[in-house]
Amino acid sequence: MTAFPALPTTVAARRVWTGAAFVPATVRTVGGVIAAVDAFDPRADLVLDDERMLLPGLVDSHVHLDEPGRTEWEGFATGTAAAAAGGVTTLLDMPLNSVPVTTTVEALADKRDAARGKLAVDVGYWGGAVPENIGTLSELDAAGVVGFKCFLSPSGIDEFGHLALDQLEAALAEIAALGSILIVHAEDPSHLHADGPLGEVYADFVASRPPRSEREAILAVIEASRRTRGRAHIVHVSDGGALDAVRAAKAEGVPLTVETCPHYLTLRAEDVPAGAAEFKCCPPIRDAANQDLLWQGLLDGTIDAVVSDHSPSTADLKSSPDFGLSWGGISGLQTGFAAVHTEAHRRGVPIERLLPLFTTGPARIGGLAGRGRIAAGEPAHLVVFDPDAVRTVDASTLEYRNKMSPWHGQELRGGVEATYVHGGLAYSAAGVGERRGREILAGSASLAE
Repeated sequence: MTAFPALPTTVAARRVWTGAAFVPATVRTVGGVIAAVDAFDPRADLVLDDERMLLPGLVDSHVHLDEPGRTEWEGFATGTAAAAAGGVTTLLDMPLNSVPVTTTVEALADKRDAARGKLAVDVGYWGGAVPENIGTLSELDAAGVVGFKCFLSPSGIDEFGHLALDQLEAALAEIAALGSILIVHAEDPSHLHADGPLGEVYADFVASRPPRSEREAILAVIEASRRTRGRAHIVHVSDGGALDAVRAAKAEGVPLTVETCPHYLTLRAEDVPAGAAEFKCCPPIRDAANQDLLWQGLLDGTIDAVVSDHSPSTADLKSSPDFGLSWGGISGLQTGFAAVHTEAHRRGVPIERLLPLFTTGPARIGGLAGRGRIAAGEPAHLVVFDPDAVRTVDASTLEYRNKMSPWHGQELRGGVEATYVHGGLAYSAAGVGERRGREILAGSASLAE
């Protein structure tokens, strides 16, 4: 087992990802900030062998940490530890499923208080756009959220209501005036099966949330963004057939971005065992042909980011084998990059094609210019990665508060050996290191801290 130094000021590798290519280089840091990227120096404090890569810290713009209020589901301490173990050094926390939901300035303050002293990686916050706060989003914007999340169908959490289409348009008009972004859970509720039992057959759950629901909701977002010029982002796209509309909208100049998730790129509906609730998420995992369309969208640039949508819960909420009754959410923060890297290797897709989708892509969505790059002036967020390491996922060893994973028992390729946050060792095989993570506040709020 390699012993990684706690605070190296120079790290050298033959394969350093600079954003365009792998090059031999030495990264020099001062005070937790990258000071320079110089020629390879074999005398550096940490010199990686030829098998290992030095990557920028990954960015995940879609994570549910659930604290305060539902900390038994996850939490800042366990969730950010899992992020560091997966090579993620910056994440953005969703405005639900915490209690209170982050739809007021007071709720944001509660969340910030709960995070203090617990962060293994950097964390920023999304605000929520719900029927009750449309027209007052500027208050949360001024308080430092990076943008706003809304649902077009029931969220599953009573305290976080979904927007009707006229409210979506009002929110996007407000977003346009603020220069912010609205990220949208896009499913049309008129095409969703009513709540209740569905049975243990996964195909029946998939049929209850058909592609038409996603496609029509995405078209509605495109229309509203076109009219208002409000910047919109579609979260967790599962339907590859929806990407043609996204391509057309982008070509027209509609301010739109989209993401997908590791579970949609690596898991297939036909492989889900009966009653296996750890695979349930909304929208659902679809079939292999659909997955091929998602990979096509990833490779042609239609998809802007791959993020985890890490949405854990307690084991009892996943205990029902009935897909209509169990909680919908997948834990993927720690394993997401390795899972996609594994599938990419199977498809002959080089890691160079993946890295922007896990780094600068999600950073741009959250307005975090500079994150996900190894460049002078940026935080010294670095990841030592062995692309050829092979391991079998054991959910019991993951850093999550609740040890569940749909990849449990699967062999994944690629391993994070060390993660550095602000220059300090945040994770290695020895476990979670020093918690040097910081909170991220957007805009003028960041200047007031």
